[in-house]
Amino acid sequence: MPLHLAGKNVLVVGLARSGSAAARLAARKGAHVTVTDRRGAGELAGALAPLEGLGFSLALGGHDEAHFTSADLVVISPGVPFSLPPLAAAKRAGVPILGEVEFAWRLLGNLPVVAITGTNGKSTTTALTGRLFQEDRAAFVGGNLGTPLSELALEGKQVDVAVVELSSFQLEGIERFRPRVAAILNVTPDHLDRYPGMDSYAAAKARLFENQQPGDVAVANERDPGAMAAARSSRGEVVTFGFGPRAPMSARDDGEVVRFTGPTGEPERYRIRSRALRGRHNRENAMAALTCARIMGVPGPAVQRGLDGFPGLPHRLELVAERGGVEWVNDSKATNVDSTAVGLAAFPAGTPSVILLLGGRGKQSPYAPLAPLFPGRVKALLTLGEDAPAIERALGGLAPTESCGDLPTAVARAARLAAPGDVVLLSPACASYDQFRSYEDRGETFRRLASAAPVP
Repeated sequence: MPLHLAGKNVLVVGLARSGSAAARLAARKGAHVTVTDRRGAGELAGALAPLEGLGFSLALGGHDEAHFTSADLVVISPGVPFSLPPLAAAKRAGVPILGEVEFAWRLLGNLPVVAITGTNGKSTTTALTGRLFQEDRAAFVGGNLGTPLSELALEGKQVDVAVVELSSFQLEGIERFRPRVAAILNVTPDHLDRYPGMDSYAAAKARLFENQQPGDVAVANERDPGAMAAARSSRGEVVTFGFGPRAPMSARDDGEVVRFTGPTGEPERYRIRSRALRGRHNRENAMAALTCARIMGVPGPAVQRGLDGFPGLPHRLELVAERGGVEWVNDSKATNVDSTAVGLAAFPAGTPSVILLLGGRGKQSPYAPLAPLFPGRVKALLTLGEDAPAIERALGGLAPTESCGDLPTAVARAARLAAPGDVVLLSPACASYDQFRSYEDRGETFRRLASAAPVP
């Protein structure tokens, strides 16, 4: 159902990137817009800049229930919980409440959408899927990844498809949102500070499929029970990806090639050769992406070109330097033990060749789950940051270990230890806030240091 906003009072809740874009879009459509945020103007200086001179009403430093109950429409940013008391008051008053994704989608007409969710890997999969489409047609890539969908509606740019990453928070705010192709990668415990339990979190993810109809397609990871259960709730056709024997309408990886079987029944073969897609988890991401692309008619040769040319995302097993036969890999996004385990497992076991940089501000999680990945992989362990002592107690006996304190010291020591064929891997398993502003800041620092490190 299209939205008619001219002359309507629209309240936008939350002034992050999505909220700012939604507010500007509502104003563009002729609405009288009020923006409310619990933060004050001092904390929101950067976010307020794009709104200057556009005639918005600001209600900052808290939420006034009267703004909610008097609105014709409330649009909420993904970070705003539906449990917010003024939202309940608006609902009782009969005021429609939409998430930013639903709001933007209603204003985009009949644009085909490919939507991707999952606990892990959705950003890489979304970026890769977008790359495959862009080999063949004009495609928007965004959502939870980078650019809000409202920005596409604002720009008025003509594209053939929108490829969007959606978080569980964003999916809470949909109503009629219907993706032509919807993919779910996995469902594992996350955001349990917002959800009362796994069932609620999984139900939020499954909302991706609730409006699909016959003719739509649900794509799911065959080895993940939560993903399969969500996809089977779709009224569309379910197509799976995974490892093992070929199956009808599926993508299957036999360790050498990916075989995709589409509606014709003829198997197609694709190779995953980019170093940005190393590791079992990235092969799953690639299967999901190529399945979405082929279902939507992207030609096979374009799919292979996109797979080969994909550069990866910053701070996710990102090759930032290769000098003297040594690879320097930035996995700063690995801010917990599970993420580091996935990153470390991406390197084959055999002759130990990984110099692992581990540490930062810990999250009270045990490091022992990393222990089985050390034999045959880790040549040396270099620790840094606040949790270095805990890491050394848990893992120090598994490889030569040195406490380096900070990242520059660790990089300098890694450069002295590295030999041709080795990999220096920053995959910290910790938050960055003891020494850096963010994991991005930590990753960029590693990039600069690695580029200047001595050649062995």
